[in-house]
Amino acid sequence: MEHSLDVDVTQHARRGRCRQRLWWALWSVVVTLGLVLGLWQWERGADKRAYLARLEAAPALIEPRQLPPEGSHLTLTGEYLADETLFLDNRTHEGRLGVAPLTPLRGNDGRVWLVQRGFLETGTSRADPSVATPRGRVTLRGRWQRAGEGAPLFGPNREGARLQRIQLDAWDLDFAHAGWLHLESGPGVLPGWWSPSVMPPSRHLGYAVQWWGLSLAALVVMVIGSRRRYRHPTHADDSPGEGP
Repeated sequence: MEHSLDVDVTQHARRGRCRQRLWWALWSVVVTLGLVLGLWQWERGADKRAYLARLEAAPALIEPRQLPPEGSHLTLTGEYLADETLFLDNRTHEGRLGVAPLTPLRGNDGRVWLVQRGFLETGTSRADPSVATPRGRVTLRGRWQRAGEGAPLFGPNREGARLQRIQLDAWDLDFAHAGWLHLESGPGVLPGWWSPSVMPPSRHLGYAVQWWGLSLAALVVMVIGSRRRYRHPTHADDSPGEGP
């Protein structure tokens, strides 16, 4: 009889230790996840602040020969290649749906630049859009954006004259630099929809604080719950419906 009781106590203790370890393991994952995601948001906020600082310090350039820094204020003179216009799909402006005309410009020196001209309302129609393009020599001013990795594509980038994202290889042209001009003034300009930064750095900081708060709350639950299970192992193990 005593041997049976000893075995029961031993088995019960082992189950208690296993449940205690599982408790710590599960809540440790939550704590770690909150810390990691908070740090990720903090770093994104720092990157965004650095990006905005670079934009603020970006130079004003006229038809630069070297690759312009991100956010540079460029002045370009040349002629639009109207027949090469494509349209960036699924743009919105003031609650309206449309596209952004992308028209190459051949500069006075023969180099070709891609110009994002602004917002053109199309509504829900899926017909190929059309836009009036000035003829003859024009002088344009706007912000430079370097080409980079965009969001992943699920399917072909091009549908008729529409593009899901800007990719220079959509044109059979040799562009001056890997990037494009967001037109702000000059012939052919349309209402602007693009801005250099969508989410301010403060928003990332707020998200970081929220994740760290979640991590702290999880740590408190983990410690308090573990103590209660240690002090009352029978009650904690035999009453799964009750929280710690």
